Amino acid sequence: MRNCLKTLFLVFVLGILPIKPVLSLVEGSVISMERASQQISDPSVAEVASNFKEPPAEYSMTFYWGWDGPVTEEVITRDLDTFKAKGVRAVTLEPGYDMEYLTTGWFEMVKVAVEQARIREMKVWLVDEGKYPSGFAGGKFSKESPDLRMQALVLAGRIEVASGQTLSRKLSPETVSVVALNRADNTNQVLDISSGELNWTAPQGDWQVLLVEHQFRSSPTRAVNNPKRGKDTSNSLCDYLDPAATKQFIKFTHEQYKKYVGEEFGKTVLGFRGDEPDYSIRGIPWTPKIFAEFKQRKGYDVRPYVAFFFSRSDLTEQQKRAKADYWDVWSDMFGENFFGVQAKWCAEHDLQYLVHLNHEDKMLDLVRSEGDFFRCMRYVQMPGIDAIWDQIWPGKVSDYPKYASSSAHLFGRPRAFTESFAAYKPAPSVEQAKWVLNHQLVRGINMVEVMFVPASSKGRSGMRGWLATEEFPQVARYLNRACYILSQGRPTAAIALYYPTMSIWLGDKEANDSTLSIMQQLLEHQRDFDVVDDRSIGELLKLEGSDLVNLSGQRYRAVIVPSTIAMSKAALNRLQEFVKAGGCAVFMASQPSMVVEKTFFKADAPGDLSWALHEPSGKLTAEVLKALPTPSVMLDRSCPAVKYTHRRWRDAELYMFFNESQEKQLLKATLAGSGQMQVWDPTTGDIKPLASASSEQTVVHLTLELEPYGTKFIVIGAE
Repeated sequence: MRNCLKTLFLVFVLGILPIKPVLSLVEGSVISMERASQQISDPSVAEVASNFKEPPAEYSMTFYWGWDGPVTEEVITRDLDTFKAKGVRAVTLEPGYDMEYLTTGWFEMVKVAVEQARIREMKVWLVDEGKYPSGFAGGKFSKESPDLRMQALVLAGRIEVASGQTLSRKLSPETVSVVALNRADNTNQVLDISSGELNWTAPQGDWQVLLVEHQFRSSPTRAVNNPKRGKDTSNSLCDYLDPAATKQFIKFTHEQYKKYVGEEFGKTVLGFRGDEPDYSIRGIPWTPKIFAEFKQRKGYDVRPYVAFFFSRSDLTEQQKRAKADYWDVWSDMFGENFFGVQAKWCAEHDLQYLVHLNHEDKMLDLVRSEGDFFRCMRYVQMPGIDAIWDQIWPGKVSDYPKYASSSAHLFGRPRAFTESFAAYKPAPSVEQAKWVLNHQLVRGINMVEVMFVPASSKGRSGMRGWLATEEFPQVARYLNRACYILSQGRPTAAIALYYPTMSIWLGDKEANDSTLSIMQQLLEHQRDFDVVDDRSIGELLKLEGSDLVNLSGQRYRAVIVPSTIAMSKAALNRLQEFVKAGGCAVFMASQPSMVVEKTFFKADAPGDLSWALHEPSGKLTAEVLKALPTPSVMLDRSCPAVKYTHRRWRDAELYMFFNESQEKQLLKATLAGSGQMQVWDPTTGDIKPLASASSEQTVVHLTLELEPYGTKFIVIGAE
C-alpha cells in the first residue's frame, strides 16, 4: 500500500507520469510500479530518440547465465566484463549444480554478483528456482513442507466385475469417486462411497469399476541437488492451487534473496524469472479445498463425476460439461493462487515477475496442463514464451509469440519476453538466429533472453556458437535498440481474435485448429491483431463508443470468433452490445451452440446470432476483409512473407517490418500516420529521413524495400 500511495502521489501531485496508464495498471491487477519500463508510456519522438543510441540497461537483451561450475568473484567479474563488452547489459542468473542452492554460501555469492553488476551499471534477473519447473524450492517442499506438495486426482484402480458378482472392500480415506462402467452397452453407475466402504453387486453386463483417489503426485523436476542431473519426481513441486504453498515458496526463495540483495530490488535486481510451472502429471490437478471451492462456484458436487474423467470411452454430454466446469475452477485457482500471489509480492517489492508456461506452441497440451493461458498471465508483469528445439524456424508456421504479446497488451504491460535457443537443433548461424528473433519481435515480443550461457568457471568464455562470433556484438546492440523502441508507447492492433479455451475444455480440437488458421491468415494479409480470452471480452474490455478498450488503452474495432462450441454469456452479451454500438463481430466456421453463465452443466443455446457476420468457410474472404477495420498497412500486392507491428507514441507512429522470405521485396506501401518519415536503424543507432515518400492528411505513401530476411523500422510523425 505504501508503494501504491507513493506512486499515486507522484502521478497526481508532481504530474510526472500520465494518469490513465497508471490507473489502468492498478485496475488490471496488483501492479503499482514506478519504473518507466514497467508502465505503458506515452513518449514523444524526441524522448525516444534521446535514448535510442544507448537505451537504458533494463531494455538490454539478457543472457541466461548458468552457474554450472565453481563460481568465484573472479569468474563473476570476468563474465560480466565479457558480456558488457559484447553489448549485453543484463543477466538472468540461474543456479547450477556446483554450489549448494539456497544456502548462506549461495546467497553470499549472489550478493557479490549483484554488487559487481551494480558497479558496471548492469541489471540482474533472478531465476526463482534451482533449475525447473518453478515451484519446488530446490527440494525444500519434499524435505521440509511435505503437506504442501503438489497433489492430483489419479486413477487408483480398475476392477473387473462379472454379472452377479458382489464387490466389497473398505476404501482408503483418499478415495473421492467410484464409477462402474458397463462395456456391453456403454452405460454406467455412480457407486455410493459415503460410508467409506464399497458394497455393490453387478447387474447383467460387462462391468469395470474405476476408483479415483487424491494423491501426492508431482510433475517431474530438474533439480540442482539431484545427483543424477535428470528429471524425476524426487523433488516435488508445491501445490500450485493452494496460496499457502505459494507463500511458502516465496519464504524459501524470494524472501531469502531480499535479506541479501533487497536494497537493490527495483534498481540492479529487476525481478524474478519463473519457468514452465505446469501439471505434467498422470492425473488431474487437485488441492484439499477444491471440492468446496467447486461447490461454492458452481453450485453442485463434482465428486460423483470425477471418475468419469478417467474413462476410456466417450463421455456423455453431462460428463463433458462437468469436466469443463472442473477445468474452469482449477484454472482460476492456478492463476490466482500461484501466479497472482507471486506477482503481488513482486509488485510490493518494486520487482517484476516474468514467467513463461509450458507448451505455448501446442495450446491443446497447454490447456490440459495449465488450464488457461490468459488466466495464468493475467497477474504477471511480463508474460513470456520460449523457443526451444526449432519451434521457430524458416519454413515453419509459428505464430504463438502472439499469445504473450497479446496478454501484455490486454493487461496493460509494456513488455513480453522470449526465452530463445535452448537445445536448438540445428544450432543457428548468426543469420538464422536473427531470423528467429525478428520473427518474434514482429509478433510483439520486446524483451530477449538467450539460453544458455554458462559461467566461465574454467577460464573459458561461456559464449559459444553464434554468440561467440565477431558479428554478435552488433546483433546484441540491434536487439537492445529494437526492444527499447518496441517497448515505448502503446500497441495499435484494432482486431481482437477470441481464443476458444472453453471449447477446448469440452474436447473441441477444431476450435484450436481454426484459431491457428485465422492467425496465419491475418498476418499474411497484414492485418495485425491480438489474441483475447473470453473473460477479458466479458469483464475487462471497456466499451467506449464503438470500441473495446484494453488496459493498454488500445482500441479494438473488430472481434473475430473462430470455430467454437461455447462462450460465456458475459462475453456474448458484450459482443452484441459492441456490434449495436457500431463495432464488428465475425463468427468463423461453426458458431457457438452453448452459452455458459455460472456452469457448463446448465448452459443454454445462444439464440439468434444474426447480429454478427458469419463466414462458414472459416476463411478471410473478401467480405470478411471488407468488414474489418481499415488496416494500418496496405501493400500494392499480396505478400504473405512481409509481417509488421505498429506502436503509437505521443506524436508519432512506429512500424517494424520483417521480410520472412529469402526473396527481396520491393513494394508500394500506404501507412497510417502523418508528418516526417524517418528510418531508425537499430544496428547503428542512426536516424535518417526516408526517401521516396509522400504524405496525405492521415496516410503516407512510400516504397518499402526489404532485403531477404531484412527488417526496417519506420517512424512517422514529429522530426
